[in-house]
Amino acid sequence: MEVTEVRLHRVESKGKLRALASITLDGELVIRDLRVVEGEHGLFVTMPSRRVKEGEFQDVAFSLTTALREAIAEAVLNQYFATAETN
Repeated sequence: MEVTEVRLHRVESKGKLRALASITLDGELVIRDLRVVEGEHGLFVTMPSRRVKEGEFQDVAFSLTTALREAIAEAVLNQYFATAETN
């Protein structure tokens, strides 16, 4: 499976959220609401999630393989940095 498109919207906030993204996989499946977050060790990408009864968050879409998870994060962060260079 390959990330064929990334759409990114930068967020100006006082919190740790830096951007929201949507990705397209193999030109056939879109996943919306990925987040680019500033963490203690730099930026990372989170998958879309929802709050469950216990107050914790649970991903609603996620990769079953490390390779796809890393490819998604790399594609989103590459787009994030590419848009930073053009602004």
